[in-house]
Amino acid sequence: MPLGTDYARQDCSLARALEIVGERWTMLILRDCFLGVRRFTDFQAHLDISRAVLSARLEALVADGLLTRTGSGHPSYELTETGIALWPAMFALLQWGDRLTTPGAPRRLYRHVGCGDLGPDGRCEACGRHPAPRDVEARPGPGADPTLRDDAVSVALRQPHRLLEPLALR
Repeated sequence: MPLGTDYARQDCSLARALEIVGERWTMLILRDCFLGVRRFTDFQAHLDISRAVLSARLEALVADGLLTRTGSGHPSYELTETGIALWPAMFALLQWGDRLTTPGAPRRLYRHVGCGDLGPDGRCEACGRHPAPRDVEARPGPGADPTLRDDAVSVALRQPHRLLEPLALR
């Protein structure tokens, strides 16, 4: 019996979520949105993704209500409130990936703006709150390797910046 291409026969909320975010590249596109990437060409350059695949993924994320597309010609993409609601899951996956691949040397650190660093559970170590993504600053961590990439997004990400704010590129 051939394997299915979707989870339509699964009676499970995780399967339904994977229908939306489980395609290859989708979580990396969403990660870049949290980090402030907005333009098609910047996603493409930072992710090394084909135009066709990126176009299809962005279109699907807009159709599923995770992103909104604004402008014409050279549109911008931004997370909707539904997309922003993925932050706790995204943060947990980032933390898990750091523990798995670079124990003790995370590639990126996160701080509650004006308060304290986020612990592995996303809680501010100073005030004990789980800050909203708009109140989180990302900066390179000890495991970051700035020599790996020199595209405009990677260069901009070498500086601390608030999540969801457009990156200053070029």
